[in-house]
Amino acid sequence: MCGIVGAVSTRNIVPILVQGLQRLEYRGYDSCGVAVHDGGLKRARSTARVAELISQVESEHLEGTTGIAHTRWATHGAPAVHNAHPHFSHGPGADAAKGPGRVALVHNGIIENHDELRAALKAKGYHFASQTDTEVICHLVDSLYDGDLFNAVKEAVQQLHGAYAIAVFCKDEPHRVVGARAGSPLVLGVGADGENFLASDAMALAGVTDQIVYIEEGDVVDLQLGRYWICDRNGREVKREVKTVRAHSGAAELGPYRHYMQKEIFEQPRAVADTLEGIQGIVPELFGDGAYRVFKEIDSVLILACGTSYYSGCTAKYWLESIAKIPTQVEIASEYRYRETVPNPRSLVVTISQSGETADTLAALRHAQQLGMEHTLTICNVATSAMVRECKLSYITRAGVEIGVASTKAFTTQLAGLFLLTLSLAQVKGRLTESQEAQHLKAMRHLPAALSAVLALEPQVISWSEDFARMQNALFLGRGLHYPIALEGALKLKEISYIHAEAYPAGELKHGPLALVTSEMPVVTVAPNDALLEKLKSNMQEVRARGGVLYVLADGDSKIESGEGIHVIRMPEHYGELSPLLHVVPLQLLAYHTACARGTDVDKPRNLAKSVTVE
Repeated sequence: MCGIVGAVSTRNIVPILVQGLQRLEYRGYDSCGVAVHDGGLKRARSTARVAELISQVESEHLEGTTGIAHTRWATHGAPAVHNAHPHFSHGPGADAAKGPGRVALVHNGIIENHDELRAALKAKGYHFASQTDTEVICHLVDSLYDGDLFNAVKEAVQQLHGAYAIAVFCKDEPHRVVGARAGSPLVLGVGADGENFLASDAMALAGVTDQIVYIEEGDVVDLQLGRYWICDRNGREVKREVKTVRAHSGAAELGPYRHYMQKEIFEQPRAVADTLEGIQGIVPELFGDGAYRVFKEIDSVLILACGTSYYSGCTAKYWLESIAKIPTQVEIASEYRYRETVPNPRSLVVTISQSGETADTLAALRHAQQLGMEHTLTICNVATSAMVRECKLSYITRAGVEIGVASTKAFTTQLAGLFLLTLSLAQVKGRLTESQEAQHLKAMRHLPAALSAVLALEPQVISWSEDFARMQNALFLGRGLHYPIALEGALKLKEISYIHAEAYPAGELKHGPLALVTSEMPVVTVAPNDALLEKLKSNMQEVRARGGVLYVLADGDSKIESGEGIHVIRMPEHYGELSPLLHVVPLQLLAYHTACARGTDVDKPRNLAKSVTVE
């Protein structure tokens, strides 16, 4: 979600700060800003894109050797300049209109006790210029400042309840930036010539430094020229490992594509091939040292995830129970963490996250660990993320950087990783024969070619999108293994075209949703040629009998024909257990081309963020 960049240097660091913000734009944001130390506090803020902020910075000749910058996704307070970060303190008797105080601060996360802190600070005479919870932290640091910013921040965070990653500097201490984190990611970049940097993502520092220190939960970090130090939540100075992280240097080139989402859809054959690269056989060690012992001991699986990752987990449940014969429960992370459950110490807790920093999923993981479930594994796209560091086992997908907010290649690579997990568990439990293993591996190796064949259907999907662009609602149906794919298809359409869409198991159609079916409610049906096909055909007839119009993704041998009120796209081949990876691709393309036809912002849909690092 929100992005942070900070720097201490001897050169003008404004170009580095705003370049870092550009590299974090993919996360989603609705305002941005930069503040520097230049004989005092100076800043520029905007509710437009970072490109407009850069123009503003240049026109105002904003320069400085110490500074912080931020992209904001609104939580407390509307997207407006006065709510944009960085925030300045306004101490007792100060008037925001007459200029800044002495502290500048940016913040990712949500402070849950901001109301009581605000009341206490107002009683001390602090003036608030915004509706944000962030300004509360800024004033709190100012109220505790006695000449040492590091100590003031350490004291301030002890009073904060909630999630935060912050970067702060003070006009009285040039060449010093202090950061802290709890629940939101923050990294330290160690640069050349005494420079030091802070960022919410190592990508923001690509090309500036590849020497990265991952700030741990509860840490406070002090950056100065040529040195830095870190204290843990107990105030003890600690050493954190410096890692070489060669992050991508920002958004990849679009090439022949109109949007990053379209590019990423077409990158799926390569992404899946990369995710499966080097796999010659099914062995538990694919998931880390000690995986065999863990897999042997567990008797069930608990999957925790949010959004698109949750739907990949729902798909995996069918695989895990049908192939590995292991009871599997899939929980929405934001619900699981707050409800009473019956913990099973012999359950394998599997988290799924594209970024590895999803706040609700991390919190759900920690909740499960606190309940005594110590066998943890993550399927994640970022090897250096908090999720990977906090789980004992992991499988790193190789989707590469995903810029579009609506996830595509991250989803299919998650499915590839989850299918490998299914086969590994089945093998350890003695439920996978050598011939079955060989058959599954052959099918997985063919996936890139199969995905390429599905992508060739794009022109037919475009013709569907012309119909959908005129609609306000849509219904998606699937059965069995493909019900979660229908859910994912509906989510994609909602996210980027703003068409209201719902998904149902097709057998549930007559239990309520059928009341919605008219000629203005298109019904998308995922119809592979599997054991449930004949049942699904009956559900389709229920739609046609009510005047509904069907849009069917059918396998070539399913004997479903186009006709009045029924539009059929034939998939190149039936793909058995791995069919969900193929059937989701036309649904991604449908959402994409419908959004293009409606003129929405495909890569940055309204109100949404890429990496959801707040609750």
